[in-house]
Amino acid sequence: MKIKGKVFKFGDNIDTDQIYPGRYLELTEHKEIAKHAMEGVDPEFVKKVNKGDLIVAGNNFGCGSSREHAVITLKKSGVNTIIAESFARIFFRNCINLGLPVLICPGITREAKENDILKINLKTGLIYNINNKKELKGEHLSERILNILNEGGIKPLLKNS
Repeated sequence: MKIKGKVFKFGDNIDTDQIYPGRYLELTEHKEIAKHAMEGVDPEFVKKVNKGDLIVAGNNFGCGSSREHAVITLKKSGVNTIIAESFARIFFRNCINLGLPVLICPGITREAKENDILKINLKTGLIYNINNKKELKGEHLSERILNILNEGGIKPLLKNS
């Protein structure tokens, strides 16, 4: 799986309440959920993000509650992939289960700036920054995880098996 997109950059410890504020948990329509992506940290994010864009973040991205809404809001707002120094474990797994690619890459926050364009190979973990011409090595994803992502998530994978 190869991905290319523009970077939106965030820091450390971005929790699920910043990604998708809890006051919107009663919403069930994905289109409505998407309107509140990253609202707790950047209220203008949904006006700026386009389909295929990327999030680059520091350590512990997705910490906090295990709400799937946090993943749904990012995916439905147009975010194509999240690359972080590290993830909260349950958030990482929710992303995979819901078909949103995530990649762990130590050093990514030093080498990627807001609006940079990255090319990512999820199978190898290689990330190439077109703007500064630097290549980073993230943790590659297993074949099992790639299969889940290729099917659009765990539910579609199981339905198609």
